[in-house]
Amino acid sequence: MDELKIEALFDLRETIAASLFGEADYPWELLPKIGDFIKRLGPTLPEDLFDHPSQWVWIAKSADVSPTASITGPCIIDEDAQIRHCAFIRGNAIVGKRAVVGNSTELKNVILFNNVQVPHYNYVGDSILGFYSHMGAGSITSNVKSDKTLVRVRGEASFIDTGLKKFGAMLGDRVEVGCGSVLNPGTVIGRDTNIYPLSSVRGYVAPGSIYKKQGEIVPKRESIRQTGGNAVPPATH
Repeated sequence: MDELKIEALFDLRETIAASLFGEADYPWELLPKIGDFIKRLGPTLPEDLFDHPSQWVWIAKSADVSPTASITGPCIIDEDAQIRHCAFIRGNAIVGKRAVVGNSTELKNVILFNNVQVPHYNYVGDSILGFYSHMGAGSITSNVKSDKTLVRVRGEASFIDTGLKKFGAMLGDRVEVGCGSVLNPGTVIGRDTNIYPLSSVRGYVAPGSIYKKQGEIVPKRESIRQTGGNAVPPATH
């Protein structure tokens, strides 16, 4: 199940939480640890770069935070991030450098790597989003199964029991999720994959793919894959 491991999905040079990832093989194993990690890391952040406006909240001085945003700790917002009008950060959240958390977007128990964009009406809970990943308007992570049973991850060959009731999605670096899509509990999407708008995604999606619908997943053209999936980084929304 190497395709589901941390090194297959994420560039750890692109997150302030890199040391946390050394504690696990699979990224969802870190979900119960995010809050405590923030409480350990926050007090070590340099005071000349980070403000500490409330308990367990650290915000980079260079970050652009709307006065209408609601931020509850534990939370770290890294340098040059944008937290826009009415964003709702409910705790246990790490927002990476230059990341965008948009209008009415809600975060809970998440790690956003650097340059992640969740810019318009997104819900991201119990999830990890890799470097330069982007969720289109209205796309969400569904983090609890309808029958409330524990989440299993379906890999290429078998299932892994996570022991977690709440687990949204793991997005590898440079994943593009189309508008209005739902990422069902336990979704893992490999690097450089594009998800069509209005998709309902579950299980594992291989890197370098185009997900059109369940059962119709095709590899990207070789010329695109050789440029790292997205030849041009996602535009700022």
